[in-house]
Amino acid sequence: MSRRGRRALVLAAGFGRRLRPLTEETPKPLLPVAGRPLVAWTLDALVEAGCEAIAVNLHHRGEAIPAALGERHRRVPLHYSREPEILGTLGAAAPLRDFLGAADEILVVNGDSLCRWPLRALLERHRRTGAAATLLVAERADPRAFGGGVALAEDGRVLGFRSASLAAAIARRRRVFAGAQVWRPELLARVPEHFADTIADLYEPLLAEGAEIQSLATRRPWHDLGTPARYLAGALEWGLRGLPASGVRLAPGAAVARGARVRASVLEAGAGVAAGARVTGSLLLAGARVGEGAEVRDAILGPGVEVAAGARVEARMLTRTPAGGVAETVLEEAEK
Repeated sequence: MSRRGRRALVLAAGFGRRLRPLTEETPKPLLPVAGRPLVAWTLDALVEAGCEAIAVNLHHRGEAIPAALGERHRRVPLHYSREPEILGTLGAAAPLRDFLGAADEILVVNGDSLCRWPLRALLERHRRTGAAATLLVAERADPRAFGGGVALAEDGRVLGFRSASLAAAIARRRRVFAGAQVWRPELLARVPEHFADTIADLYEPLLAEGAEIQSLATRRPWHDLGTPARYLAGALEWGLRGLPASGVRLAPGAAVARGARVRASVLEAGAGVAAGARVTGSLLLAGARVGEGAEVRDAILGPGVEVAAGARVEARMLTRTPAGGVAETVLEEAEK
């Protein structure tokens, strides 16, 4: 098969463990962000970057993803790679070797990250340096919250991924990998036919052999939505962008009763706030309801959750259980 154009892989085959019980029924890439599935924003960016076809790998509640996205996104074909046993961030490319190898440039993007991806700039950096791979890194994220981050030279070359390595230990610059990368097609030959990790099984061996891995730093807001606190922070930043500090985003069918006070919050479809209630810095998912005089602050209310009149919810995620009850999860502070 001859190479042509640009193709992408969206890594969407996680287990959903860290966001449970919210992800018991809904895979993380389908969680709503500003009224759309999280992964739809990434697919938009890939289309705008000129991808001619996009693969999405699947595992936990995987069939919900093609059911929601269909066979095309803005006329670009979507190809689904089903993993009965999860293959890891590198092994995911093995069943897609022919699909991805048909392109001149390969983009690999994490399906649980949220960013206004500068993908064209990332691709240009990759072409200009001739590196084997080029990583997007976030300037504003704290490396200490993400395992120490990526060690970089002054010119953006990647020196190491683990602080125990000598190169990484002496590096003066550390940045957090922001979930998007470009590969040369030749790297597909190094992908094993079993579970494999991109850092341990591809990037570290490449560095040991003297290959160049480059980076592009971005100051754009980036969110890893792997925990409830990070999901809340990302959904609010994205949903309230362009609004005043106390602004509110209401999806179609969401309602705020007269006499209620809602600030810096996002209400998804069918969510409602009754008279006298107070909601601040919170995300109300589809059909969630806040009763009269209740107070909800810095919280996530899962689909269909009802907060009783006069109740108080703060720094919690509430989700419905299969038995009809409500599960409560403490929201730890999101890392900046």
